[in-house]
Amino acid sequence: MLVIQNEPTSHVSLLGEHLKAAGADLVTVEPHHGSDLPDNTEGFDGAVVLGGPQHAHNDADYPAFASICDLLGEFHDQGKPLLGLCLGGQLLARTFGARVRVNDHFEYGFLPIDITAEGQQDRLLGGLAPRQHIMQWHEDTFGLPDGAVRLMTGATTANQAFRYGDTAYGFQCHFEVSLDHASNWIENFNHVIIGKLGEEEGRKAIDRARSEFQRHASDANEFCRAVGGRWAELVRERRQARAA
Repeated sequence: MLVIQNEPTSHVSLLGEHLKAAGADLVTVEPHHGSDLPDNTEGFDGAVVLGGPQHAHNDADYPAFASICDLLGEFHDQGKPLLGLCLGGQLLARTFGARVRVNDHFEYGFLPIDITAEGQQDRLLGGLAPRQHIMQWHEDTFGLPDGAVRLMTGATTANQAFRYGDTAYGFQCHFEVSLDHASNWIENFNHVIIGKLGEEEGRKAIDRARSEFQRHASDANEFCRAVGGRWAELVRERRQARAA
């Protein structure tokens, strides 16, 4: 599996552990930090696209975005599964023709998101608790590509997850983060939140996120185990189908 990492502090984390436990060999590239994308999909059975602070349409400062989207389109055309998280989900939406814009609300912390009726029938989300609390940290939101299915939704961000076709999944939340990873974000990047929200509102948001972490982080990690394992099974099925 190809892992596209857009930001050094936003790595594949707990999701990577579950994918490797399912038999995956992960190859990580950092196209904004001197590690080139592969020229094509040869040798890969699927791709994970991770988060970052960038805006998904900012090609001027991040020229690799265009190449990333082209490569993701090639994966999809070949029936090789895709999984995008936060910025990665936004890049998937962009790849399939949807707009990414600044959201009306800045989302931070383990916020509630609901699995839609369509999501409850989806192979990745079916049978899971209809309300989840997953780590969020984003100011942008993606539109739904034409023909996509909304799988999860929230009070302040309508599009929290989608499926495009049978094999491409985009999530706005950071379900990939481990307990240590999420705690590191909350405890060691407070200056970013305060810079965004101001001293008073920033401190309130950080205290709220700490409280939410204590209540919901373990369940969020179980969501990662379930969804990551099911996506890995989808990759395996598609690999076997191509071999046959």
